Amino acid sequence: MRKKLSNLDPARLSGRVALVRADFNVPTENGRITDDGRIRASLPTLRMLSDAGARTVVMSHMGRPKGRPEPKYTLAPVAERLEELLGRPVEFVPEPVGPSVEAAVRDLSDGGVLLLENTRYLPGDTGNDPELAGAWASLADLFVYDAFGTAHRAHASTSGLAEAVIERGGEAVVGMLLDRELRFLNDALRDPERPFIGILGGAKMSGKIPVISALLRKVDRLLIGGAMANTFFRALGLDTGASLVEEDRVDMARELIREAENQLVLPLDCIVADEVAADARTRVVDREAVGPDDRIMDIGPRTRAHYAALVGEARTIVWNGPMGVFEMPPFAEGTMSIAHAVAEACDDGALGIVGGGDSGAAAERAGVADRISHISTGGGASLDLLAGEVLPGVASLTPASVSQEEI
Repeated sequence: MRKKLSNLDPARLSGRVALVRADFNVPTENGRITDDGRIRASLPTLRMLSDAGARTVVMSHMGRPKGRPEPKYTLAPVAERLEELLGRPVEFVPEPVGPSVEAAVRDLSDGGVLLLENTRYLPGDTGNDPELAGAWASLADLFVYDAFGTAHRAHASTSGLAEAVIERGGEAVVGMLLDRELRFLNDALRDPERPFIGILGGAKMSGKIPVISALLRKVDRLLIGGAMANTFFRALGLDTGASLVEEDRVDMARELIREAENQLVLPLDCIVADEVAADARTRVVDREAVGPDDRIMDIGPRTRAHYAALVGEARTIVWNGPMGVFEMPPFAEGTMSIAHAVAEACDDGALGIVGGGDSGAAAERAGVADRISHISTGGGASLDLLAGEVLPGVASLTPASVSQEEI
């Protein structure tokens, strides 16, 4: 149980400096933001604080600049877009810490909003440097954690900052976006309405073995797609041609198949090509008929129909990972079919939760994002939560009183 921003009396926020760790790791192209979904997702928390008269200082990372400034990862475009979306001024400080930040915070008016430069411009962020966390903590006595996409990492701007604020006698609370993320995922896992269908895709099963094991204990069926299905095919003794296979995970896949019995559902047919290219020539083959030079690139039409039928019967659905190389048109149909199937199930009253990253992008590309119950902003964090792991960014926050609702 962790204290939430929504539990605080707004009157207590007026004039108070609130540090908000948001997730503005948005895609950009030539300095322009191509998808502002994560910025929009942060607005409820930022509006609540600003409307209450808090002096709001927002922090985030972008990309992987390896502890030094890189212009392509600047948050300056985010500040401009955030100002447009909030409908109020957003001051940008081109440094993540230091005297200029301290001066800007001192000068910030009640209700004002300030965005700091990329936290990962500093090597101490990903290294969870306590001195860096302490420098940020000295700016405020309220920390609002609202970056679900980073909740599975112990960084200075996440768990380190929360701990430093608490050590100084302040509070570290759950923001409104993080609260929503945790509610959807925890509710789905705690007491799902059945049938409960899990869908996992992506290139590798190695990082998802704990998730597969955890979901097999909870779901009625677990549908597998993407290149990870190839490793399961190999475990069944099938030829996978020139496809990506994790050879060191074949025995593990074989054991999962044995333990799962009929819960684990694998593709029946595949889209294959001789190269990974947007203009590749494709064929549909049964999973038993993959040739020596074939590369498995997507699930086939029989599999799409079978998976859509299972999803259509579900009352709870959790989906993380594409069914193929969906970025390329010849191999996108499998992932698009899953997106439409989940949306149609949600239209019929099912709870559909889509993991962040590629799955969320696929739902957007399919034009069904607004029909899905919840699209997470954090792919890695959602996988860790599904696997039953503790999220350091959440565990470090201020414990709630027994009267507050559990999250």
